[in-house]
Amino acid sequence: MSHPTLFTPLQLGSLNLPNRIIMAPLTRARTPDSVPGELQQAYYAQRASAGLIISEATNISPTARGYVYTPGIWTDEQEAGWQQVVEAVHAKGGRIALQLWHVGRVSHEMVQPDGQPPVAPSALKGEGAQCFVEFEDGTAGRHSTSTPRALETDEIPGIVDDYRQAAKRAKRAGFDMLEVHSANAYLLNQFLATGSNQRTDRYGGSIENRARFPLEVVDAVIEVFGADRVGIRLTPFIEIFGLTDDEPEAMALYLAEQLDQRDLAYIHLNEPNWAGGEITFPDGFREQMHERFGGSLIYCGHYDAEHARQRFEEGTADAIAFGRPFIANPDLPERFRLGATLNEPNPETFYGGDAQGYTDYAFLDNGHDRTA
Repeated sequence: MSHPTLFTPLQLGSLNLPNRIIMAPLTRARTPDSVPGELQQAYYAQRASAGLIISEATNISPTARGYVYTPGIWTDEQEAGWQQVVEAVHAKGGRIALQLWHVGRVSHEMVQPDGQPPVAPSALKGEGAQCFVEFEDGTAGRHSTSTPRALETDEIPGIVDDYRQAAKRAKRAGFDMLEVHSANAYLLNQFLATGSNQRTDRYGGSIENRARFPLEVVDAVIEVFGADRVGIRLTPFIEIFGLTDDEPEAMALYLAEQLDQRDLAYIHLNEPNWAGGEITFPDGFREQMHERFGGSLIYCGHYDAEHARQRFEEGTADAIAFGRPFIANPDLPERFRLGATLNEPNPETFYGGDAQGYTDYAFLDNGHDRTA
């Protein structure tokens, strides 16, 4: 029996991908006014040979922010900026999804409108969590998060509508797909996890209740884009920003069944070791996800070409997303095809700054590196 490779085309929902090499969402903090510009156009267009680009996490509203210099999708200017990015990617023959983001409690009053506290399922601060703020002297850096306030039950539909309006803007901007960010200890993940969600209303307690808000968001986005153009990112078992969960596997499998009923295009799973450490998915977890979800499964986290091949041979993955390799290798698919040496990314230029460490990594040219 033959198995797919990184270069086997993939039907992802209703979108045809030429390969299974996905560019993972990567926060780069290079939009000081939250509006994507020419630098972002160049950056994403350089990486258009990916089967699918998933954009950096993009805030759905002013209160969704926890990091300065990250893009948004709630104003006309932001929408227009993203439209130019999409056009630049399409001009190079690429495909791009927008990742919709609300950080929840991973924020601080300095980042929030009018200095208000960030919102969360419960008024519980994430121990050890940090956000990224701009200080009074104009410098920026990491800062401990604030204690959030718990969302009132009647406020939640308003946030669902923020996602819906963001999806409408993304559709007008021309994005090929949308990804709902329900991972990495941000707002939707906070509702899923037992440690951060101690609500007693219809959004807390049981697995079904804790999943209600994220699924309402998915349904709202589907109304706009259609299920065949929507995916979701999940991080079961991950422990960052003080997030803890007593039922990660049960929740992930429940979500797989619910998302399968909605005919969602894909689930994008971030490996538990993404943030460091040696935590892995339990034995049989990937197989169970495959059994419960009929759409495509994308895995991400410290993958290389050989590790990807193993997942395809197991039959547990349909595509693999690469993060840091795409930062340093805009032509990553070609390097994989040729077995070429990969550029090493420079962590000092991951966040903030200008073109250095962003659009100046070398391309291959007849087997030799060149700049774009």
